[in-house]
Amino acid sequence: MLFSSITFLYYFLPIVIILYLLSPSKLKNTVILISSLVFYGWGEPKFLPLIISTILIGYGLGLLMETTKSKAAKNILVAFLVVISLGILGYYKYTDFFISTVNGVLGKDIPLLHMALPIGISFYTFQMMSYVIDVYRGDVKAQKNIINLAAYIVMFPQLIAGPIVRYKDIELSLTSRNHSLNKISCGIRRFSIGLGKKVLIANTLGLLVEAYKVTEAPSVIYVWLYAIAASLQIYFDFSGYSDMAIGLGSLFGFNFPENFDYPYVSESVTEFWRRWHMTLGQWFRDYLYIPLGGNRVTKIRWIFNIFVVWMATGLWHGASWNFVIWGLYFVVLLMLEKLVLLEQLKKTKVIGHLYLISLVIISFVIFDGEDIHDSLSNITMMFGFGNVPVWTMESVFMLINYGTVLLIAIIGAAGLPALGIKKLCENKSTSKYINILEPIFIGLLLIICTGFLVNGSFNPFLYFRF
Repeated sequence: MLFSSITFLYYFLPIVIILYLLSPSKLKNTVILISSLVFYGWGEPKFLPLIISTILIGYGLGLLMETTKSKAAKNILVAFLVVISLGILGYYKYTDFFISTVNGVLGKDIPLLHMALPIGISFYTFQMMSYVIDVYRGDVKAQKNIINLAAYIVMFPQLIAGPIVRYKDIELSLTSRNHSLNKISCGIRRFSIGLGKKVLIANTLGLLVEAYKVTEAPSVIYVWLYAIAASLQIYFDFSGYSDMAIGLGSLFGFNFPENFDYPYVSESVTEFWRRWHMTLGQWFRDYLYIPLGGNRVTKIRWIFNIFVVWMATGLWHGASWNFVIWGLYFVVLLMLEKLVLLEQLKKTKVIGHLYLISLVIISFVIFDGEDIHDSLSNITMMFGFGNVPVWTMESVFMLINYGTVLLIAIIGAAGLPALGIKKLCENKSTSKYINILEPIFIGLLLIICTGFLVNGSFNPFLYFRF
């Protein structure tokens, strides 16, 4: 079930909110848990035993971790956690990738298993792991109430696409949280803006991306349109979904962490990754990079640590060599910046920004490709190679047809609307008008998005792949 669907917006969510509001405080987490399992099982009931098993593993290991006094025994429990968690993740997500790689390298013909990927498995597995590891470190107490822990692990607002919420960030909210009209209002506003980003911008850009992929008349202009559209599509798709998740969290009294901070205004790759999918970056920093030694090691070991983190980041996004190459691409860029370029980039903001945008657009061509050959073909055409014309009538038509939404997307990704509204809110003479116009705008936005969902059939969610 997608947030951006009529079923969710006008059936599932209203019913859950009514049940939640009518239930006493002691049963609110039970309502969240049951509704989350219904939400997850709506499209994939066969994977409910898997997610329930994840809850039971996290609950049992957390209790064992807290009651075990032996450091050696705790280390064994952590090792078991890593093996079982990554084993489940690897089985469902990477088995066919491993088999196809073996077939290609050794010339074998081992049949693929063609297993369906459980939606959100990367997100809820990481949340369960972070909880147990934090209990091991003594950062949090083990949760004795299995309903509370289960509600945290499978909470439907962030179950399938994040943000990755650390248990310690909402530990207190699981047992005692505040509900207010202001929080509900903020939640509705945040959800509606995220829905607009997803339905009106990301989905529209996705049509351009799909049109390019089936064209028989590529050109330099067309491939650049595709590359820019693909880069903006994944941003508005994922950041829109994160906005919706944060808004829903607010409706139920939770404060979820931010996941995006206008990454396209960055002036270096290093800064970009501090602003893009921030909860994933923080997870890998705290549970992989720092345990490996971080930057408090020799330079060779430090480079190795960054390499491991980015290989893990690439593979986390999907079981394909495209994602491996994508991870290596950023290893090289980050190393160049940290060792050579970063100080120079700080002195030249305009050049730094153009440098960043160009490299990120290329990265998402790699990310979005069907395979390595497809990605390389698109990149070479971007720079005039591959015996393609500079333009075709189809590319001009696409530029005219999608130019407005591309411009809107660029302005939105730069954070200009948010900055403008902030300035108006700070001005006493205009803030009162903003307060009047905001609910009208939100209402119209929901109506327009509903119209798009009713009339349109193109409503993909890119992170279902992960």
